[in-house]
Amino acid sequence: MATYKKRGYKPKKEKVVEEVIDETFDESQSAVAEAFNALDEGANKSEEWIEKNSKPLFYGLIAVAALILGYLAYNTFVSEPNETTASNELAYPRSLFDKALTSAGATADSLYTLGLKGGVNAKFGFIDIADNYSGTKAGNLANYYAGISYLKMKKYQEAINHLDKFTSDDELLGPTALGAIGDAFADLGQLKDALEYYEKAATKKDNEFTAPLFLFKAAQTAMLQKNYSKAEKLFTTIKDKYATTDQGKDIEKYINSAKYAQ
Repeated sequence: MATYKKRGYKPKKEKVVEEVIDETFDESQSAVAEAFNALDEGANKSEEWIEKNSKPLFYGLIAVAALILGYLAYNTFVSEPNETTASNELAYPRSLFDKALTSAGATADSLYTLGLKGGVNAKFGFIDIADNYSGTKAGNLANYYAGISYLKMKKYQEAINHLDKFTSDDELLGPTALGAIGDAFADLGQLKDALEYYEKAATKKDNEFTAPLFLFKAAQTAMLQKNYSKAEKLFTTIKDKYATTDQGKDIEKYINSAKYAQ
């Protein structure tokens, strides 16, 4: 009797596929298990490290908290009250300074001196405020007023000493303080130093008030030093950048003076 094979019957291949699936599943399970084991090991190591270093971590957190609290306390109980006190103290000598600006001769000098040293009703002058409140804005500003007062009184070295302690990014005060140091050096006959500070003042802020003014003073100082090429360059900068300012109006004649002096 003849026998026939059924088409499509492939039992051996299906068995192979099942074995492959089982193996793949086993491998996936194994990989997942290994990943979890690695995570567990990492967590255990982290816990061990934290346990081992718990005291240093705790003390470190305390130190950081103490620094923050100390900073806040300093600002609240020391810095801010000092700023307020210094600002109040500054009002008296500033009023004298303003009066001195509109006075002349001995009267002006007396007012500047009183503003510098204080003394009336135990009021501080600029020098005391600068010394006693050196870390405050008012203390810094007191150095500026002290420097300008000394400059007006023709006490140039004292002016330089105080103005050199003053720092500011203000659009006008910053350059003016540097330019005032330049004026003091110029009056002392130290033209090299004067030129240096005039140039610093001119480049401190790019505006149409202080920049051309101190460029012009720098150029004039260079002329006195017979450094005519530098003077020409400085005058030309005024022409190129600040032609509409007071210093720029007749700048061509100064450029020509420097050019033909060479």
